[in-house]
Amino acid sequence: MINFNGNIVAKDTNLLTQNRAFLYGDAVFETVKIVNSKILFLEDHYFRLMSSMRVVRMEIPMNFTMEYVEEQLLSLVSDNDFSNSSRARITVFRNDGGYYLPQTNTVSFLIHVVGIDDALYSFSEKEYEVDLFKDFYVTKQLLSSIKSTNRMLNITASIFANENGLDNCLLLNDSKNIVEAIQGNIFMLMGNRLITPPVSEGCLNGVMRKQVLEIAKKIESLEVVEEVISPFDLQKADELFITNVIKGIQPITKYRKKAFGVALSKILQEKLNGIVSDL
Repeated sequence: MINFNGNIVAKDTNLLTQNRAFLYGDAVFETVKIVNSKILFLEDHYFRLMSSMRVVRMEIPMNFTMEYVEEQLLSLVSDNDFSNSSRARITVFRNDGGYYLPQTNTVSFLIHVVGIDDALYSFSEKEYEVDLFKDFYVTKQLLSSIKSTNRMLNITASIFANENGLDNCLLLNDSKNIVEAIQGNIFMLMGNRLITPPVSEGCLNGVMRKQVLEIAKKIESLEVVEEVISPFDLQKADELFITNVIKGIQPITKYRKKAFGVALSKILQEKLNGIVSDL
């Protein structure tokens, strides 16, 4: 028997009592965008998921091929009639048993999907204000670069942003440098240099981050580098923008008293949509 919201109920009616993802955050996940029954950047998502599972020492099932994962995602999308445009999340969690030390490294997975309006990435020039989140810091370690279900820092930062009328917050690492935004990687344009923090700073190894880096490196006269970004650099920047696989590119228009342009963000979004249209 267990107590659930003040009621004594049979233990086997609540599957969460032994679920390691719920009890310990012992899970990793990938969120993908699906357009016209095609998973955007499938290979990148798949190999990041496999890498995340290896980092946390999960046992990868023999049948967990890229084709199998693709089939499982697309079958659920089809069953829900979300084939035109949708976002799907696959969460892989270690099976029940044990406390901090698991009794097994075998895994199960859960997929859920929701429909979204836009197949292509839309560009918004509306005011988008950010500030720094200083209550907690991202640590410069390998675990920070994978998508685990331990997202308490991102949750508390989201609450902070909402309470202060902000659209987003920029997260800092334990060296007090800019790492990323709450739900995406950060890019900064300064003159002809496009800068994003290296993964070694503790930022997520984002799939869209990779796409934007590849696109930007093909633009003549633009120098693309992975370098540390300090909070002081933000005041000297010409543009700031956030990237993730669902939104694409989100330009930041304001940080404290500093306003930013959106010209490069718009160019990159157009080139990104060109890639999506050709898939």
